[in-house]
Amino acid sequence: MKESSRSLALAALRRWRTGGQFADQISQDLFSRSRLAAADRAFALELFYGTLRNLTLLDSWIGRLRAAPVDPASRDFLRLGLYQILLIDTAPHAAVFETVELAPARARGLINALLRRALREKIGLTTLPGEQPLATRFSHPEFLVAKWTKQFGPEATDQLCQWNNRPAPVYARINSLKISALDFLNKYPAAVPLPGRDGFATLADPAEALRNGDCYVQDPSTALACALLAPLPDENVLDACAAPGGKSSCLAAMMKNHGHLIAADRDEARLHRLQSNLARLSVINATTVRCDWRDPESIRAAQFQARSFHKILLDVPCSNTGVMRRRVDLRWRLRPDEFAIMQAQQLAILENVAPLLKPAGSLVYSTCSLEPEENEEVVEKFLAARPDFCLTKSVKSFPVRDGFDGAFAARLELNR
Repeated sequence: MKESSRSLALAALRRWRTGGQFADQISQDLFSRSRLAAADRAFALELFYGTLRNLTLLDSWIGRLRAAPVDPASRDFLRLGLYQILLIDTAPHAAVFETVELAPARARGLINALLRRALREKIGLTTLPGEQPLATRFSHPEFLVAKWTKQFGPEATDQLCQWNNRPAPVYARINSLKISALDFLNKYPAAVPLPGRDGFATLADPAEALRNGDCYVQDPSTALACALLAPLPDENVLDACAAPGGKSSCLAAMMKNHGHLIAADRDEARLHRLQSNLARLSVINATTVRCDWRDPESIRAAQFQARSFHKILLDVPCSNTGVMRRRVDLRWRLRPDEFAIMQAQQLAILENVAPLLKPAGSLVYSTCSLEPEENEEVVEKFLAARPDFCLTKSVKSFPVRDGFDGAFAARLELNR
């Protein structure tokens, strides 16, 4: 069968459902090998990601259209078809015909009948979500909606769920090591400076600027932790969880490529990606080191010296709930006990990194999580055990309030 946008999206959905891979891994693999034109690949990606963002809602419509069980393979076709005819502006009969044509002969009758019924009942089906719980309307796990409602209130939770279902814009941090903001905007006329966020621009297609090392695709919220750390050109700085390199390259730019920046990460493959990004961005003051901060043996092998860094950035692994709109299948991987598990790991990492800070030095603990268990509670527990540290400032980005991804950063300083 000839490849099409819909066949590519269907293959991605099937692999996601059966293979245990993350959506971004699947898209990078399948879409990079596709011979479709750029516009057709973009439509396939919209179908794949859009379907994942709306799984619960789509399944609720399937349940309304057919009371009997639907096998998983047929459900993939129905999810894809219903997304096209009920949630986005595609030619309905073409969407039905081409989706049915992809199905095996034995399933075509069922899929055709249900999709055509959905077309006839479109008004009733699309008004139905307003009567359903938030978790169904915006396809979020019930436990997470309940948690956020308690934390942020019903209105903010509603807005946050809507936010997570919108495609994320592309933001570029201009690489000041290679080009000034003014020269960047002249060189790439399609770029638009981001108001109130110096050094950032929106750029729909950043491919050329990325190849040239003139920018790094990065949400402005990620710069909060770097700004809070404020490294100086003559300092020794550690980026403890550095891959893929967005914050490391930002720190190097703030240091004007002077001083010494150590960029560490635990995974060899991620280190290679980190090294590649730093080289492309013309970072010359950085050394990469493999280190798993949860493994004492790995820490010893890295041969770090106690009290050797003026500044440390510790952007720990987290639940990523602040960047859910960028990680479309994240919501389906989270579990209710995730935040307690992450807190224990984050606290252990913080405790292992802290001895490397010089007296009077600054350590910025950061996450892209919205959860207090991973943010304020980690800081509070660490400070309770380490009275030689103090909290001097914390900052937070909340998507529906600030218009960017969610992030948290706290600056901890070691007493002299």
